[in-house]
Amino acid sequence: MINYNMPLYRPPSEGPNLIIQATLGCSYNRCTFCSMYRSKTFQVRPMDQILAEIEQAAKLQPDVRRVFLADGDALVLSNDQLITILDHLKKHLPRLARVSSYALPNNLKKKSIEELAELKEHGLSLIYYGLESGSKIILKKIHKDATPDTIVKGLKKAHAAEIKVSATVILGLGGNIYWQEHIDETAKLINQLELDYLSTLQLGLDPIVEKEFYKAFTQNGERNFEWQNDQGMLQEQARLIAQINPVKPVIFRSNHASNSLPMKGNLPKDRDRLLEELQRAEKGEVPLVPEYLRGY
Repeated sequence: MINYNMPLYRPPSEGPNLIIQATLGCSYNRCTFCSMYRSKTFQVRPMDQILAEIEQAAKLQPDVRRVFLADGDALVLSNDQLITILDHLKKHLPRLARVSSYALPNNLKKKSIEELAELKEHGLSLIYYGLESGSKIILKKIHKDATPDTIVKGLKKAHAAEIKVSATVILGLGGNIYWQEHIDETAKLINQLELDYLSTLQLGLDPIVEKEFYKAFTQNGERNFEWQNDQGMLQEQARLIAQINPVKPVIFRSNHASNSLPMKGNLPKDRDRLLEELQRAEKGEVPLVPEYLRGY
């Protein structure tokens, strides 16, 4: 059993897979909506510990097919470091079919297409990327350290390196004041990209980041942010899906625990069905997940 440094986070689809912590925390760790790694000081784990854990895991689970490199910023490592990890995984897990990790905007900014292609060649085949929003206004307010242009440039590098991308959007991130700006600009951004997977989740704030988050939405001493209710979240979801017309078809999910209405389909093929589901939910014909059962 691996002794993980907690808290430990991973995308929903990585739940049953082996997790190896290459780094602890997040090297940026300043997004105002995110509390995931506020309790950790970022550090790169010693390579001998990482390799030893891979060998330990291989003895316990020799048939592992998928591995997720945690914590929030494994791609900050140099290519030499990552290749050492990837090759060790391949050596000790003969059935390994996929290695994935989170990717920050700065990771893709710093790595060239050639470096990303090298990582793909050694086994990194999927990255999880938080788009959050396509709005310059919202990205600035949440301190994302990215602009729509840098997001497009970074993800085009990943696509050129043939690394699959699973991107997330946060519904409610602009509140009920900026919601149309948030959704319209996000759809515009998505339509410039060649994503493989797209997921939406609903905004939830840990108390430790609330003050910081609201500060960016405060003008002349008054908070300019009002939370979207469930109806507002459904309207955002519908407006987003209605406008998505990506460069290539994308697998869509709203399977994060925060969502009031779990959905899945392919876009644009299943657009009409998904919009119909949302309309029925808005009318109360489809039950929403009770708030006490949601997780943020």
